[in-house]
Amino acid sequence: MGECSSCDCKSAGTQMPEPPAADTRATQVSLFRVKHMDCAAEERLIRMALEPLPGVVALNFDLPGRRLQVLHNTDITPLADKIAALQLGAELLSTDVAVEHSAAAPDTQQQRRVLHWLLTINALMFMVELGTGLLAQSTGLIADSLDMFADAAVYGVALFAVGRAAASQLGAARLAGGVQLLLALTALAEVARRFVYGSEPVSALMMGMGILALLANVTCLYLIYGQREAGVHMRASWIFSANDVLANLGVIAAGALVAVTGSAWPDLLIGSVVGLLVLNGARRILLLKA
Repeated sequence: MGECSSCDCKSAGTQMPEPPAADTRATQVSLFRVKHMDCAAEERLIRMALEPLPGVVALNFDLPGRRLQVLHNTDITPLADKIAALQLGAELLSTDVAVEHSAAAPDTQQQRRVLHWLLTINALMFMVELGTGLLAQSTGLIADSLDMFADAAVYGVALFAVGRAAASQLGAARLAGGVQLLLALTALAEVARRFVYGSEPVSALMMGMGILALLANVTCLYLIYGQREAGVHMRASWIFSANDVLANLGVIAAGALVAVTGSAWPDLLIGSVVGLLVLNGARRILLLKA
């Protein structure tokens, strides 16, 4: 039951269910639940791990649902092993024959333009917010600037890795992760130093810069809006920028609390929280294996 009589696809010993319709290959779709996949950093880790592998046809991400759909025409075992090595809590839910698979290419030129704008905005905001954070003696602004850098690194790696070999992709990701790790540790060390020796954060600068960063991330959301359902990293980029809005609101709220209470504690708290988030993102990038 099940000989491929009209097509010349070659089975590598895989058990085939009903033969696919004419003009389709023996493409399978496997669904994973990925417990710790909730932002663009994890999406990029998985893409860089799987895309270079033979037999991978397409990857579809559902970050809010923490689901990954892999379309492939090879055995799922090595792909599942590769995802498991990322230590993101991946679990294979099902594997079925994909009777219909559209190979229509997305508007990659438009996606590239959007990613270039996202990279530019986040890189500029990183430098401006870092300088303002040092001037305002605000660990919250310093840490939030590193979050901007983390975003820029993700978008930069996404653009650099397109069409390149797996080794180049891995090297670019680890370079970004290493710099991100160094900056996150520096920010947390600065929080500790100011906790011991004291600081006088300028609440007006904190709130003003927080509002500017918020506007930058809202602009990023606007740019991504038209591509947010294009699958792959565009939906991840939408969620990544949406999450950054929460960090911006945290900085603004901390600035208001500094103004009301006259204490540096709200600034130190938000600086610690954002710094730890950036540190965790760097850790996950550096865990990526070839």
